[in-house]
Amino acid sequence: MKERLAMKTILRHRDKSRIISTHPCFSLEAHSRFGRIHLPVAPACNIQCKYCIRKYDCANESRPGITSRVLTPHEALDRVRSLVERNERLTVIGIAGPGDPLANDATFETFSRIHRAYPELTLCVSTNGLLLSDRLDDLVGAGVTSLTVTINAVRPEIAEKIYSWVSYKGTLYKGREAAECLLNNQWEGPGTAVKAGLIVKVNTVFIPGINDEEIPLVSWFAARRGAELMNIMPLIPKAEFEHLRRPSHEALNTIRRKCEKHIPQMTHCRQCRADACGELGEDRDMELEVLHSRIGEEYCEIVN
Repeated sequence: MKERLAMKTILRHRDKSRIISTHPCFSLEAHSRFGRIHLPVAPACNIQCKYCIRKYDCANESRPGITSRVLTPHEALDRVRSLVERNERLTVIGIAGPGDPLANDATFETFSRIHRAYPELTLCVSTNGLLLSDRLDDLVGAGVTSLTVTINAVRPEIAEKIYSWVSYKGTLYKGREAAECLLNNQWEGPGTAVKAGLIVKVNTVFIPGINDEEIPLVSWFAARRGAELMNIMPLIPKAEFEHLRRPSHEALNTIRRKCEKHIPQMTHCRQCRADACGELGEDRDMELEVLHSRIGEEYCEIVN
């Protein structure tokens, strides 16, 4: 408890407005001025969403859960060093998969290494929230200051339609039990994180015919838990939901208007890959950028 209180004090004095103003996912103005790197160091996941397929070799596809390869913490730091020192507009280092970051110890090792080397960078994590309260102290200790929690429902009867199973503390839950376990943890985590000083965004996948009516309730709960922003993302029909339609822009805008009564809405999301690099909407191939950086360094050594 004393450790958590000490961490709260540290975070309370961080420049919250600076973090938001330079975070491309938290600020509309920042998304065209600053960039981010997503480091794919977290392959394991502890839940199964019915819309999710995690693959490592889909270079032409852009959606969450996709990466060309999984990195080790050492490789991740090496890439950050190459990219950040080459592009001063990169201000945020995130871990968003391809599984759930909090289910992977490599997440915390990676963040700790980067925070020691580049304490000025904003560290951000995207999670399903199942382990958020359990690992909050570890996140704060590793230097994380912002996070996104994906929450698609408030009621278990809706969540049961979205998730196939949940694995928590050695037990595999299915059906209503899985929904109740996940929702209990998801809705406890954001409020606890906000109290610890973190900046929180809630992501929600808009799944037509399943959680249409639930999303405004999610927005109300998110606001009550202290979240700064909500990002409603249209379903990408895959896996068990491949037969469903993707929401239209009109339907997406309509539901955002309903939810903005409770919490500000993000409208510039690009549903990024787990290995995204660069400004939103102008992603670059991370491995190619690292190669360019190294070629440049080698060229300078040859010339000099």
